[in-house]
Amino acid sequence: MNEKILVIEDEKKIADAIAYALKREGYIAEVVYHGEAAMKKLEEFHTDAIILDVMLPGLDGYEILKKLQDKEHIGVIMLTAKEDIVNKILGLELGADDYMTKPFDMRELLARLKSLLRRMQKAEKKQEPAEVRLGGVVLYISKRTAFAGDRPLDLTPKEYDILALLVSNPDRVYTREQLLDLVWGMEYAGGTRTVDIHVQRVRRKLGEEFEGVIQTVYGVGYKALGGSSEN
Repeated sequence: MNEKILVIEDEKKIADAIAYALKREGYIAEVVYHGEAAMKKLEEFHTDAIILDVMLPGLDGYEILKKLQDKEHIGVIMLTAKEDIVNKILGLELGADDYMTKPFDMRELLARLKSLLRRMQKAEKKQEPAEVRLGGVVLYISKRTAFAGDRPLDLTPKEYDILALLVSNPDRVYTREQLLDLVWGMEYAGGTRTVDIHVQRVRRKLGEEFEGVIQTVYGVGYKALGGSSEN
């Protein structure tokens, strides 16, 4: 085990305790106590995953998540003292993979980290095509970019993941529960309604000409309309 983990946490006792536990498990761990210092550290310490506090001096955790959207995927577990559902949903929609509230059990944090890293490793092993095309929509998988015709789409990480899953499997019907499991990878606090919201946003961004690529299967879920796909 030699995965690199960056701990971004301004409470020194908590940060150092996490780093100590990570090192005992065989991880390579580094600690940063300030949001802006974290962005500099990310440029030199090519981490596999981040344990990220929300409330930080400089840049907060949400701002860091936004900046991570332009980088190759890094696993993120968010830590916060905030327990309200709005903050939890916001973190997940900005690209966090998991979420824990303080105080937390160190054993649970380590277990969640191991689970996240396993999912990431499995995803990397899958043979993905360089690009996927369907009904005028084009996705360049390795770059995580998408186009509707010649127009680039400005998608959040979860919006991209939903579009990529549907377009890569034309005519396959996914229930809302399956989409939650496959895209979010865990029980999602927002419930299945969040799937509908994300699909609506994707359709809006696709525009009138291409929104029909994603079809609603009433009472079940969603599918991409097949018939003209090529990998």
